[in-house]
Amino acid sequence: MASENHRVQKKKATGAFFFFMATLIMWAVSVFFEILFNKRIELLPLVAGFSLYQIANWVCRKFISRDPILVNTCVSLLHSSLTSTSVVFILVKQLTSNGLDELFEHSQLVEATWPWAYSALCISCGYFAYDQLDMLLYGLYSGWIPSILLHHFILLGCFTLALYRNVTINYLILTLICELHSIFLHVRKVRRMAGLRDAKNKFVKIEWFFNMSTFVLARLLSHVLILVKLVKDAAKFEKGIELPLALFGMVGMNLLNVFLGIDLFNAFKKEITQHNIHES
Repeated sequence: MASENHRVQKKKATGAFFFFMATLIMWAVSVFFEILFNKRIELLPLVAGFSLYQIANWVCRKFISRDPILVNTCVSLLHSSLTSTSVVFILVKQLTSNGLDELFEHSQLVEATWPWAYSALCISCGYFAYDQLDMLLYGLYSGWIPSILLHHFILLGCFTLALYRNVTINYLILTLICELHSIFLHVRKVRRMAGLRDAKNKFVKIEWFFNMSTFVLARLLSHVLILVKLVKDAAKFEKGIELPLALFGMVGMNLLNVFLGIDLFNAFKKEITQHNIHES
């Protein structure tokens, strides 16, 4: 316990901690200013989302484990499950109501807001703020420029500005389809913490199949297609911050996806290698 506290305190003395904590505090001040002074009550689901996942964190600590990594993973699994379910629900509802052509029409993605999409985006944005705070408080990151903190920093910036201006909400809902893949990322983490690492185990094989297939379809391919769509429709955007912000966010997400894909491949190769060593 003492060594763990020393590790966390050491990370809190780094430049990464101060930078990302400062940006998170500024983000929180901005959100409360919009709600309290500009009467933006439609942003309340954002606060509700943060509170929901913080409560889930406390419940996990009380009834499951006090291990910060396990608690963070369990709450992240809850977020991925709820968000992917809500995104699929929203998309299916729009497909049945308006058809595929209208679903991906430029004005629909930029100017319109599908039913439940704004609230779903708020709740997810609240989760990213919660997760950023949890990782900072418990030192659940590594490196001079931690990719996970940078990932949340980009998402909070893009999501919050879109919510403030009420534009590109539907575009951002499409990006959240990647949470289908995040489910299996978190399942793998929980599975390994539970000690199940046998590459020949049927459950492990099924998990890796869904992990890889959802990575390609729900994360890698979907984000590439969204970036292609943005570039193709660039001339249809009005002058302003929307297009540059959207391009910046999607380029950043696609780069992070490449690094994630490399990590996934290396993790898969490592599990197979370890299994072969044990069998030999």
